[in-house]
Amino acid sequence: MHIQSIPMWEGSSNNYAYLVVDDTTKDAVIIDPANPPEVAPFLKEQVNSGKINLTSIINTHHHWDHAGGNSKILEQFKGLPVIGGKQCEAVTKTPKDGETFKIGEGITVKALYTPCHTQDSICWYMQDGSEKVVFTGDTLFIGGCGRFFEGTPAEMNTALNKTLAALPEDTKVCPGHEYTKTNVKFLTTVLQTEPVMKLQSFAENNKETQGKFTIGDEKTYNVFMRLDDPTVQKATGKTDPVDVMGKLREMKNSM
Repeated sequence: MHIQSIPMWEGSSNNYAYLVVDDTTKDAVIIDPANPPEVAPFLKEQVNSGKINLTSIINTHHHWDHAGGNSKILEQFKGLPVIGGKQCEAVTKTPKDGETFKIGEGITVKALYTPCHTQDSICWYMQDGSEKVVFTGDTLFIGGCGRFFEGTPAEMNTALNKTLAALPEDTKVCPGHEYTKTNVKFLTTVLQTEPVMKLQSFAENNKETQGKFTIGDEKTYNVFMRLDDPTVQKATGKTDPVDVMGKLREMKNSM
């Protein structure tokens, strides 16, 4: 499995699209190609040079900065299926929660429903041999999580601490935005632990953090995945996990 991240709108919303390629067949999918002027030329070059066989567009959720480029991409790459939630632009297939499919011969993809940021949020867990990665859109960020635009603290708790937390610890996290620097600023107001300081140092010294950290790492520093931590509970003044989640989001929103 080869993963190529494509930064979009650098300096403003700092989104990522991702090209995922099966090593054997060169079958490939493009995840959240929201800004066609930045994504389409790269895809064209890859397709025209025979490096990839583009088989589908995959979306993490319906927001325009993730799914809003689908129609324009389809103008250049006609007939591609669009796999995502029911509200995604030009969607043709919405897998069931837990449904799996293949990219080429080697990559198994599993749809994980994680409603909260949007009700159609789907995280995509991919495995190729011992390689594991999850594309989390705006549900899980490195050191943070998405706003609860269409959901509740209980739903985000389920998404992060039941659905995603159940993935293998060595699963790499590829989120929809590069938000780590601002996320760390918030983390340090709640936790001043060694894992948080290490993440802070990495974020200060590296422009990009996608795919550099795992689900296991997130459990060590991401306060939204540490709702039972006494220090986190003390910072929020709450003890019930759902209440802690809600208060953390409120605190982060007000920063």
